[in-house]
This record gives sequence, C-alpha cells and structure tokens, in this order.
Amino acid sequence: MPTIPAPIRIGYCLSLTGPVAGNTRSARLAHEIWREDINRRGGLLGRPVELVCYDDRADASLVPGLYARLMDDDKVDLVIGGYGTSTLLSAMPLVMQRQRFLVGLMGLGVNHAFAYPNYFAMIPTGPDPNAALTEGFFALAAEQSPRPVTVALVSAAAEFSRNPIAGAKANAAKYGFQIVREATYSLTTEDFTPVIAAVARSGCDLLFLCSYLEDSIGLVRAIHANPFRPKMVGASMIGPQNTAVKTTLGPLLNGFVNYEYWAPVPKMMFPGVQEFLNAYQARAGDAGIDRLGHYTAPLAYAQMQVVAQAVEATGGVDDAGLSAYARDATFHTVVGAIKFGSNGEWAKPRVLQVQIQGISGHEVGQFQTGSRQIVVSPPEFVSGRLLFPYAEALGR
Repeated sequence: MPTIPAPIRIGYCLSLTGPVAGNTRSARLAHEIWREDINRRGGLLGRPVELVCYDDRADASLVPGLYARLMDDDKVDLVIGGYGTSTLLSAMPLVMQRQRFLVGLMGLGVNHAFAYPNYFAMIPTGPDPNAALTEGFFALAAEQSPRPVTVALVSAAAEFSRNPIAGAKANAAKYGFQIVREATYSLTTEDFTPVIAAVARSGCDLLFLCSYLEDSIGLVRAIHANPFRPKMVGASMIGPQNTAVKTTLGPLLNGFVNYEYWAPVPKMMFPGVQEFLNAYQARAGDAGIDRLGHYTAPLAYAQMQVVAQAVEATGGVDDAGLSAYARDATFHTVVGAIKFGSNGEWAKPRVLQVQIQGISGHEVGQFQTGSRQIVVSPPEFVSGRLLFPYAEALGR
C-alpha cells in the first residue's frame, strides 16, 4: 500500500456568527472551494490540504486563544488571517511572537502600527489604506459641476470606523471640502430617522457614511424617507456590497456611490474569476449565504491562491521563507495580479467606487452583472457615467 502523505493543515478563525457573518460565511465557502480545487489538482507539494477554522463569534478577545489553540494543540502548518480589522489586530501580537507568515483578509491598516514584515493584506487599499478606501468618493465629487463644497460624516461608534473616518477627514482636506457635521451612532441603533434629520439640517452637499450591514439598511431607508437630497451619498458603507442587503433595499439604493473591491464588469473579469463564481453561486443558496459572492468571496479565494503560490514556489511551509518570497513576488489570482508593498499592503491601490443605477424591484438577477452596478472610479475600470447629483439617479 502506498503511503498517504501527511496533509498540510491551514488554521484560522472567522466571525461565522455575529454582525459580519454574512461576509465571513461567504469567505468560508470560498476557502472550501479553493481547498477542493487544490486537492483535485493533487494538493500542495503532493500533500492534501486541510482547513481548520474556528468561529470567534465576533468577539476579538477570543481570537488570541483560538490562534494559540491552532498552533499549539492543532499544530497547523500555516495560519491565515481571519476577516476584518478587529480580528486581525487581535491575532497580530501572537502571530508576531511566533514569527508566523500571515495573509489577512480585508483588514484596513492592520499593520500600520506593527510594521510586521511577515504580514500581507488581502485588501486592495494599497500602501495608504485609510486614504485609499475613501479617496475615490471625494475625487469624484471634486470633478462635478457645480462643485460640492461641504460634507457631513456619519459613522458607527465602532473600531472598524476609525480608519475610514481618518481617511475621510484627510481626503476632505485634500480636495477642499468643509466638514459641517460629524456624528456617530451606537451599533444598537434601530431608528435612524433622527440621525438623518440632523444631517439634513446641516445642508451638506456630500453625505459620507461608514456603517455595518444592518446599519446600512436603516440608514438608506431613513435617507430615502427624508426630503433632503445631498448631491452625493455613500462612500464607506459595509452592506451594499452584500447581495441580501442589495435585494432587501432594491431601488432605494439607486444613486448611492460606495466602495467595492471587485465588480462584475468587463475590465475586471480576470482569469478564473467567472469559473470560481460559477462554483460559488451553485452552492451559496443551499448554504444560506450571499448568493452572488461579489464582495468577500473573490478576495478570500485569492487569499488562498497567494498562500498556495508561495508554498509551491518555496517548496515548503517555512514561515520565514514564505514571507521573504511574498515580499518580492507577483501573484496571479482571480482578482488580478497582486504585488505587495509597504507593511504588506498592495503596492498599488485598486478601490472601486460603484454607483447603483436603474434598479426596480428586489430581484437578485439585476445585480448579477455590471449593468446596474456602474464602476465610476478609478478611470482604468470605469464602466459607465456617474449620475450627479444623487437626485438625478432616483428617477432612472
């Protein structure tokens, strides 16, 4: 009987329950599809791959203990980062202590303070992530006529808001917009009517929002119900990227301009991405998760492609060797070519601004392609014209 090679075990945690579970469960399916794909091709270095994933229940205080368990009890060969800034920040001290190679998923500016050389970010915000996430919104606004002058900043009172708001303030100053109101709301907020009423009283030209999934739904409904119409609205909302949020809100999203990391437009159909999405969408409905998977899933699959290419290129799972390779290599993934730069961020930012246009009703098929999700920035990926001001898009 031939000897079956020992598996390569990759460990991590995800917030599979809690406020971002809609995104993390999408990432989990992407990881499973990658594992099946790589094992179908013979595994890594001729060894099958196993994934060990724990639910951190959206409690950052649990994360260090879970990574200690993965490394000390499960004795995984590799660790990868979980989803989001809070989870990754909590994992970093132990990862640094153990000198592990870590590719994190969609954490914003996680390594800014640590400057840990073995960390790599699977998020296209580039070497200045706080600014890059929000710059497209302000740059677009500055190009419009008549040119907007004022902006209001509204954000959840949560850790994840800190970096986007810092970036928004820097970009407001860079592009010459006056901040006329800055407000936060509790994550327990259910009625956003007073929040938007206060913003309306400011008369702002731009309404910058930084929100979680459920907050985004409440904010969009409150904005639509209020007669006030800023000239542009959106920017940094976590929510409109999610299919369930899209279909829940339907035409209420028309005119919103918000960041995306990938969109189903011709210029972003990188090799392998459609095949991956076909596999993902065939299983997402039964799994009860994001049916289209346009937001988290491509980056999660690409995260594993980076790990695999580093392992194959170095011929092993040595953390120092993997890290040294990743610092210089170009990786070819379903979200395009990736090269890492300062602090493990992408060397070149590629944050999209997408405007929702022409949605009627709540049918999911409207969001399947880029015909209703128009990339309006950056120029190299533009797929259509920005409808400005916001009110113009409401009747389209």
